[in-house]
Amino acid sequence: MGQKKESQKKEKPLEDWTIKELREEALKVPNVQGIHGMNKQEIIDFLRVEKGIPAPESKKKSEGVRVFKKKVSELRLKRDQERVEEATKKRLEILRRKISKMKKKTRIA
Repeated sequence: MGQKKESQKKEKPLEDWTIKELREEALKVPNVQGIHGMNKQEIIDFLRVEKGIPAPESKKKSEGVRVFKKKVSELRLKRDQERVEEATKKRLEILRRKISKMKKKTRIA
């Protein structure tokens, strides 16, 4: 049962390991010090260097929260302007959905 657990742990990426598993693996490296003082990302970086594992490619660069918030404010101004001009309900609903999607992106970024 112990070998099965080891093989499962090896298969998943380092980011999915717990801090305890990472420390145990890092302590197996000879002449290593300061592992318990490192945070999770530092231990992952250390293990990648020691084992020669390349870092995964980043998925997508985030534009930043400020960019999304600026777009939200611009969409709100547009919505308010169209509301004054008595736009159709459908058009106002489209703008409302766009604003909602942008606000959700600020939480992710």
